[in-house]
Amino acid sequence: MKLVKPATLPDSRPSTTQKIVTVEALASLVQSLKASGKTVIQAHGTFDLLHLGHVKHLEAARKHADVLVVTLTADAYVNKGPNRPVFKEYLRAEMLAALEVVDYVAINYHADAVPAIRKIRPDFYAKGQDYINPEGDITGKITEERLAIEEAGGKIVFTEEMTFSSTELLNRNFNIYEPHLRTHLEGMREEGALIKLQELIESVKDMRVLVIGDAIIDEYHYVLPMGKSAKEHMIATRYQDREQFAGGVFATANHISSFCKQVEVITALGGRDDYSDFLRERLSPNVKLTAITRPDVPTTRKRRFVDPTYMRKLFEVYFMDDEPLVKEAENALNDAIARRIGEYDVVIANDFGHGLIGQSTVALLCSEARFLAVNSQSNSANMGYNLIHKYPRADYVSIDAPEARLAVTDKISPIETVISKLLPERIACSKFIITHGKHGCITHERGDIVHTIPALTKSVVDTVGAGDAFLAVTAPLVAKGAPLNQVGFVGNIAGALKVAIIGHQRSVNKIDVLKSLAALLK
Repeated sequence: MKLVKPATLPDSRPSTTQKIVTVEALASLVQSLKASGKTVIQAHGTFDLLHLGHVKHLEAARKHADVLVVTLTADAYVNKGPNRPVFKEYLRAEMLAALEVVDYVAINYHADAVPAIRKIRPDFYAKGQDYINPEGDITGKITEERLAIEEAGGKIVFTEEMTFSSTELLNRNFNIYEPHLRTHLEGMREEGALIKLQELIESVKDMRVLVIGDAIIDEYHYVLPMGKSAKEHMIATRYQDREQFAGGVFATANHISSFCKQVEVITALGGRDDYSDFLRERLSPNVKLTAITRPDVPTTRKRRFVDPTYMRKLFEVYFMDDEPLVKEAENALNDAIARRIGEYDVVIANDFGHGLIGQSTVALLCSEARFLAVNSQSNSANMGYNLIHKYPRADYVSIDAPEARLAVTDKISPIETVISKLLPERIACSKFIITHGKHGCITHERGDIVHTIPALTKSVVDTVGAGDAFLAVTAPLVAKGAPLNQVGFVGNIAGALKVAIIGHQRSVNKIDVLKSLAALLK
């Protein structure tokens, strides 16, 4: 008996993969739909773990219009903490497109929905009931989104359906973290750490911070290795592109700027190639630059040659003069500090060891700072010569494990011994944090035990400036009197956020830290 394949009716609806389009293509589709008399509503989100709350929200949104389009945040802009998103952007797009209620999906390569709203220009923009009160949105983006949809001639609508948290569901039911980190996070949740840390971060908002340290211009020259030169013992590379960043003390100040009311930088710029206009353009609005001039020397510039394929650094070249300041420049620096230091709640010595901070400046900082936080960095230009005990006292010290071991001339003892016994013998300080790379950080304050805070990410794009971000975010918290184990956790968040950033393309900021806290501790 011959089987006859039944005829199939044509389906006018696109397939799952056909539903996924670019934002630009979606904008064109929406304009055609509106021209034909259809109404369009747009929803937006991360949708990392698609759940019933999302489905109900999308179904409710669809009731307001003929067509539902969804834009989702691209992986690079998901600020929900380390190891997020769990599902990559194309998988999240496919999950959404598989829903019958969704007509089209586009991946939004921006930090928020505003550019997509302006391009798509839907009739309605849907948000969940959590956003009815704008004050509940720590990002402040709901107000910008409302303005964007109204400028496009549309209207924002709020759905009133059951709500779930993708973050909480992932944290409670999926093993997205290593066992030791999962145990640590569970303990913090039981202690109600989320609210405590949110309140702690909020408590420093009115602080004034003075940062003294070396001016550094960081350059990334992106080059593709081609192979060994035929006639020389060297690797040939092909130039691709370059970026220039405000590094050193400027990067530290920018990290602090979103947490505290006012920040001032005191540093020295070169008499030639001073980069003053470049630097002022890249400092946050609440950061003031006070700079003395070092005649006849350049502003320190570090040029790194980077293979952009995997962000591997090949080698670097320093343009610098790291001799100590001449007496006239040293006096000018100390005068600037002496005039300003009494006005600040926190003073940070961000010491890269490139000649700015000499003995007289150290003495001034140690005697006059209301609260002194110090990082004395070891790097390729000063290895073994810029150790933390050049400061006889501090209120808070943050250095990495190699710097700590160099300072106590001990590479064998457990790091717990270094932080609790050996370092306090070298510098009069009651609060130490040692950053320890993939091991997280170690904290110790007088009268307490040593705490180990696990690292929060294994995804490292670029380690440059991670320690400075840690110092910047934690110093005001320590000055506020927070327990160091809590401070170390916030510092690890700052470090995890920073190692995901190439160079200093952007700064660690308060909103991202708060979002990461919520993502980790819900």
